Amino acid sequence: MESKQRKKKKLGSYPYLSVVFSIFLSLVVIGLFGLLFIYANKLTTIIKENIEIQVYLKKGISDNQRIQVQKTLSAKDYVAKKNNELQIRYVSKEQAAEKFIKETGEDFSTFLGDNPLRDAYVVKMASESQSPEVLEQAKKEIEKITGVFEVVYVESLVDSINKNLTKISVALLGFSGILIIIVILLINNTIKLALFSQRFLIRSMQLVGAKASFIQRPFLMRSVWHGLFAGVFASLAVLVFLQFANREIEDLANLQSNSSLVILCALLLILGVIIGLGSTYRAIKKYMRLSLDELY
Repeated sequence: MESKQRKKKKLGSYPYLSVVFSIFLSLVVIGLFGLLFIYANKLTTIIKENIEIQVYLKKGISDNQRIQVQKTLSAKDYVAKKNNELQIRYVSKEQAAEKFIKETGEDFSTFLGDNPLRDAYVVKMASESQSPEVLEQAKKEIEKITGVFEVVYVESLVDSINKNLTKISVALLGFSGILIIIVILLINNTIKLALFSQRFLIRSMQLVGAKASFIQRPFLMRSVWHGLFAGVFASLAVLVFLQFANREIEDLANLQSNSSLVILCALLLILGVIIGLGSTYRAIKKYMRLSLDELY
């Protein structure tokens, strides 16, 4: 007579490898999208930091008048700051002429006999003051300052940057919403299938009078560990991919932020636990509510 040994089922035990792997893959996708979001945000900041206006001064003004113009500009709220330093740069007409000759290779002073360029201040605008309305208002205010000849900025470029950044932000938010919904549905279905083998054991525990919290506890505790494991592995996978990308793509590391990467890895851990815990809880509640006929 052949004896068959059957492994006893333990409450809360189920094929967890598929669950951990599904959560891991989903978190890796979310992590890669998070990297894209970090890079897009950093690139947006860099672009905005380079939006500037040129304040051309009148010819023949004294040094005191020029310094007074700089003090007036420094008092404006729309001037950008970096490391507590106002982003105002003075460019003399000699420096401007030298730069022009270097870039074009033509020395206009040989046939004009004079330098027609003007002294100027280059002012970088704060990110919250880069709307067309604020820029136009700033232009009017600065042109009223004594000693200022003209204020110039590329309006078409500013409009294009603002419109494109808005489109990118909306697209990223929309895609992230769709991605999270797909991930939740995928993990929810995977856990539901994994718990399918435990449905009769759950019913048996109910029949002997076990409380709902007693039945749910081992499943929920395991789901927390599964989510943590998947989050750790997903974070490592994202960091490995990041190292590979840094080697293959030049200057990509300049768009990275260590604090943002730490936050991203922490979010992956938290998301793994929350999604695993929530999906497991929903699946258990479903099997606990099913009738005996529905279980079959």
